[in-house]
Order: sequence, then structure tokens, then C-alpha cells
Amino acid sequence: MKKIIIATPILLFLSINICNALIKVDITRGNLDPLPIAVSPLHVDPSSTDHKDVKIKQLGEDISKIIEKNFKSTGLFNPLKKDAFVQKPDIAHLKPRFEDWRLIKAQALITGKILVQNDKLKVEFRLWDLAASKEMRALAFTTTPSNWRRVAHIISDKIYERLTGEEGYFDTRIIYVAESGPKDKRKKQLAIMDQDGANTKYLTLGNELVLTPRFNPANQLVTYLSYFRNLPRVYLLDIETGIQEVVGNFPGMTFAPRFSPDGKKIIMSFAKDGNSDIYTMDLENRVVERITDHSSIDTSPSYSPDGKYICFNSDRSGLQQIYVMKSDGTNVKRITFGDGLYGTPVWSPRGDLIAFTKVRKGKFYIGVMRTDGTGERLLTENFYQEAPSWSPNGRVLVFYRETKSGSQGEGFSAKLWSIDITGYNERKIKTETDASDPSWSSILSK
Repeated sequence: MKKIIIATPILLFLSINICNALIKVDITRGNLDPLPIAVSPLHVDPSSTDHKDVKIKQLGEDISKIIEKNFKSTGLFNPLKKDAFVQKPDIAHLKPRFEDWRLIKAQALITGKILVQNDKLKVEFRLWDLAASKEMRALAFTTTPSNWRRVAHIISDKIYERLTGEEGYFDTRIIYVAESGPKDKRKKQLAIMDQDGANTKYLTLGNELVLTPRFNPANQLVTYLSYFRNLPRVYLLDIETGIQEVVGNFPGMTFAPRFSPDGKKIIMSFAKDGNSDIYTMDLENRVVERITDHSSIDTSPSYSPDGKYICFNSDRSGLQQIYVMKSDGTNVKRITFGDGLYGTPVWSPRGDLIAFTKVRKGKFYIGVMRTDGTGERLLTENFYQEAPSWSPNGRVLVFYRETKSGSQGEGFSAKLWSIDITGYNERKIKTETDASDPSWSSILSK
């Protein structure tokens, strides 16, 4: 097993000026008029010294490019082209000529400076409100030079939060199943990458089938299902150390293990004697508790963020629908009654919505609804797509989509996609291979 080490923690030592957000986001419509922002290249402090891991002259520009890319990907912001900038980065960082930036229609400006000395990288940035001609926020970080990409993501998070009033989601990772080979003989490995598709690492060799990796909401642990000699096993994998352990061997069939909000339990469905019910396992003492006991198939459980409720899907009504119950299995209520089959429900980290997959008239939809089943909104439809996973701020869903294959299986592919919960800004996420079963991590810098 290849070890994956989280980069050195970043030290925050300056933070000032918190006030109202510049951008207001309508949760039902998105922001259809993206906010124009200017991201000035971070200039290099003249006292910087060379370092083997980075090219200092390029570093400030590379950090600003990642910040631009992050903001462009949200659909809420419009980073302006740098050839329109009239003020040099070092001067703008000290004090912008606000009227010059307003001339190019920018409403917010990001400036910054980097200092590299020995094995330390210091990055500072400032966020300016151009309409009000004042500084909105200033922060500085110290880390190792090789950690510059994470600095860019953390800066993006801080700016996003300041401009929208919502928590950012850029300093995060996505774990997924990397797929390669022909459709009838797919090689499937666990893989992990930054949320923007960079720094891909493969965590398993692909000798055994792996399915449904899921992040622990509380840390960087992952649970997943793998078949060892055709027997299902539930594993725990510590992304930081690379150490994995078997949670349990389950005769029969096990489906979609997922963590409780505090990370102390996993919940899953387990098929026995042709019937599937929902079980939990305490990870400390390995005690297994049966939550549902019904003659129908109960599967795909997901906790609410407060741990008090569980959503799941079941065919106990005759068709596959979504249900909600208390975490002890009592007070079961059906919440979907629409036309079609519902599956893969997952509770938003905000607690206000449940995402799901819906199948109707041969098409697959990704949608969201309130936790009582009202307010259903179908965000995207396609030939085949499923397995939505939430960004940690509850703003974006990542899922996977398959294409049709020809009569001989040719042309098949599986790719990761994301979409805003408003139904806007649908985009493909770049991966080195085909990809399925994504799961979004919590914020790394917390």
C-alpha cells in the first residue's frame, strides 16, 4: 500500500477586517451575473532565496492562476484577464489605485506577496472592495515551499467565505474509483486527488474489486468495500499514514459503508438470506447493531449531520423510494412519492437537503429535495449517472456519469461531474482515468 502523507500544516498568523459579503447567492437560481474580480499575480519579495522545490519567479503567478481557476469553477465569479491590469502587482499590494481597477469593471481585487527563505514559504494576500475603496481582508501563511498549491486553495477558501458568506471548499480532496480497461474487464483502483483534479495518487493496485469509498466527515479516514477472494470486506484506510485495516468480513453481500457524522461508527446495508437490512458498527469495540428489520430491501443509508436521523432507500412500498427514520431505527417515514425510482440518498452537510438519484422513463437524474421530501428539484439528466456526494459547504454535488457503449462494448466511459445545487454550472472534473463512486472530503485546513 502506497503511503499518502498530508502536507505540513499551514500556520496562520494574521487576520483582519471582517464585514458583510459582497455577493449574494440565490440558492434556487444561482448567481447568473458572475462577480467580476481581478486576481493580481503575487509578487516576489526581493529578499527571497532560491529553493530546490520551487521556481520562485514563477511561484506568485502560479498561485494566482490556481485562485483564478478555483473562482472560475464556481460559476459565481468572473476573473478578469490580466492584460487589462494597469498597476504593477507590488504597487497594487501596497495600495491599489481604486479608480484604475474600477475602469475595467472589477468589483473585488486580490493582491499578494511571497517570501521564500531556506525551507519556509511565507504568503500574504489582501482582498480589496473596489466600490468602497477599502481593504476587506488580509491574511498571511507560513509553510514549506512544496506546499504552495495548498496555500492557493486555502487563500481561495478565505476569499470565497469573505465574498459570499459561505464556507469555501477548495482545500479539499475527492476519493474515487479509478477505472481502466474494456467494459467487460475493468481494472478498478482507489484513487485520490485535489478537488481541482491535481495531485492524483493511487491507493490500491487494482488486484481486487473496490467499491464505494467514503470519507469520514471528521478526519481523513476512508471506508470502502473490497472483494478479497470474492468475499466482501469493509476496510478502513488512513490517508495520512497509508495504513489500512479490515473492519469485518461479511458473508453474503455488503453495500455502501458510510461513516456517522462523528466518525465513530459506520453504517451499511447487509444482505442475508436474500434480504437486506441496515446495520451499524461501532469502530472502537466493533459491536454490530441491526437498525432495520423488514422483509423488503433496505439499503444506501446516510446520517443527517447531527446524527439524529438516517435516510435510506427501500422497496417496502413496492417500488424503490427514499425513507427517513430516527438513528435507532424507529419512526420510519416515506418521503418520496413522485413518478420514478429513487436511490443513493445522501444528507447535505448543512442538514437542509437530501441529494438522490432518480430513474424515470429510462433516464437517470441527480436531484435534491428537502428532508421531508418536499421541494424536489432535478438538477441534471443523462443516459446513466448516480452516486452524488456533497462538497463540505453543501453548495456543490459531485457524481459520476457513464456514456453508452456500442454493441461490442466500445466507446464506454465513466467520468466525474459536478453541479451547483441550483442546477447551474455543470462541468466535467478532469481525471487521469475513467472514474466513478466519488466522495468529497472535509476541509483539510480545519
